[in-house]
Amino acid sequence: MEKLWAPWRFEYIRNPGTGCFFCSGYKSKNDREVLILERREEAFTIMNRFPYNNGHLMIAPVRHVGQIEQLDDDELLSINKLMARVIRALDYAMAPQGYNIGVNQGRVAGAGVVDHIHFHLVPRWQGDTNFMPVLSETKVVSEALLKTYEKILEGLVRLDKLQL
Repeated sequence: MEKLWAPWRFEYIRNPGTGCFFCSGYKSKNDREVLILERREEAFTIMNRFPYNNGHLMIAPVRHVGQIEQLDDDELLSINKLMARVIRALDYAMAPQGYNIGVNQGRVAGAGVVDHIHFHLVPRWQGDTNFMPVLSETKVVSEALLKTYEKILEGLVRLDKLQL
């Protein structure tokens, strides 16, 4: 039997948490610890702690709302600006060949957090899907979260220097 080493999952299994991790993350003063990459008044970008792929990010409104139609124009604009900006940073930092961008609104649509809407951004590369998901329903993420976090931050800093 093959073993898949994923020690970071133990934290989630042992303590999946209570309350909204988007709200508690935004209130945190330690962005690195909660994996927040950027903050705005209306929205923020945060890494997925249990990613589908390297660089799997989420963009969420600061306000705790569960549906897109509850967002106001400023929140929608801020979310989209953050999305475009972090795509530019990912292009620099990780050079993905494509992206999956989506929203799961409601539990039946697959939302893990039903009452705080968020947009997923998943970088993709040719061949990033292999036999593991097909045969064992397992996805291999090949880089440590904090290493990816630092790469994306570097991309965002580069954008600031270029004023993009």
